[in-house]
Amino acid sequence: MFGMSHETFLLLDAVVTVIGLIVLITKFKIHPFISLTIAAAFLGLTSGMPIGTIIKAFQDGFGGVLGFVGIILALGTMLGKMMAESGGADQIAQTLIRAFGKERVQWAMMFAAFLVGIPLFFEIGFVLLIPLVFIVARRTGVSIIKIGIPLLAGLSAVHGLVPPHPGPLLAIGVFGADIGKTILYGLIVALPTAIIAGPIFGTFIAKHIPGTPNQELVDQLAREPDAKELPSFSITLITVLLPVFLMLLKTFADVVLPEGNFFRSFMDLIGHPISALLLALLLSLYTFGHRQGIGSNQILKLLDASLAPTAAIILIIGAGGGFKQMLVTSGVGDVIGHMAVSAQISPILLAWLVAAVIRIATGSATVATITGAGIVVPVVGMIPGVNRELLVLATGAGSLILSHVNDAGFWLVKQYFNMTVAETFKTWTAMETILSVVALGFILLLSLFV
Repeated sequence: MFGMSHETFLLLDAVVTVIGLIVLITKFKIHPFISLTIAAAFLGLTSGMPIGTIIKAFQDGFGGVLGFVGIILALGTMLGKMMAESGGADQIAQTLIRAFGKERVQWAMMFAAFLVGIPLFFEIGFVLLIPLVFIVARRTGVSIIKIGIPLLAGLSAVHGLVPPHPGPLLAIGVFGADIGKTILYGLIVALPTAIIAGPIFGTFIAKHIPGTPNQELVDQLAREPDAKELPSFSITLITVLLPVFLMLLKTFADVVLPEGNFFRSFMDLIGHPISALLLALLLSLYTFGHRQGIGSNQILKLLDASLAPTAAIILIIGAGGGFKQMLVTSGVGDVIGHMAVSAQISPILLAWLVAAVIRIATGSATVATITGAGIVVPVVGMIPGVNRELLVLATGAGSLILSHVNDAGFWLVKQYFNMTVAETFKTWTAMETILSVVALGFILLLSLFV
């Protein structure tokens, strides 16, 4: 067509579609769900797919993603809500602060965010823990930036790299990776990455930008905790980390026990992400609910309220799955895969680069993960020995890079930390970029051993 080979036309078609997707989101401010749906339809039509095939591909991609991720998001959100309302997150943060002391309070905030962030969305974890930043800064006299950047790094690292967060979970489904191994590798990569981008970078940048908190926000948020008794640290930790433990135990059983073994089959059941999160949620109804004096009617209201904010995220993820399937069904993915093979680009580096470019352009880590995984997935079948779990992590790492003015998180941090746009670039944007690049380095290093 137009004097081009079919492969070249498909590649150009994909480039135009992705640029159009970016323009719809950034220039015209059209909701990502609508933008992804339009982009998928455009790609299907212009690539020559029959109408019936276009609709079926989008439906299959949409449903295939939400059949798994949608359930996980609902369960994880409800678990996070129970932890927030019971004071479990406060307990984790306060215990770590007491253990580390004033001199190393930034390390306590990073570890608190790392643990609390495992079952929570970034935005929920941020809103949950930001009062602690103000309280600790007031009590200790330590710079708000020195305390806040480690907290942001801990939340962002697990958000991009560790299931059951939606980005890694989505990429796991696309690449066909093992969730237990992804959790293990994700934790191995995320912790040192968060340390470098958090306490180490935060201590450095606080010398140049100490930060002056907004007094109105301090007065509103930095109040002392309620007099009610918080759940114990051990109970909180057991509840929050139960799904991670069960999924890791399932992976261990799959490795050491033969197929057909009763214990392995049992662990395959309770170690599945849906089962593991459901069990943790049921446990939380007691540990974070009834044990803390929260009645059944109030628990029901809390769980209902927790699901409302996830509706948009679920729709975006579903539409992203439909767009991904369109890339695959139209043949675009195969063309990109063959190019990557012939150019001998490392699949891990390719996954990171694609996700990074889309993240910078759209400001959405979710869109970057969805689109990046869909573009890179054909490479998996063409290059033998590609570690699918590391591809998941590389895509997640790329989706974190260079948060700037087109990212809602940029403005969230700017307002809460009372910084100028330039100061937000030097702190938040720099921290996110360090996270992304350092994580890529650790992923490439890990690829030498797994």
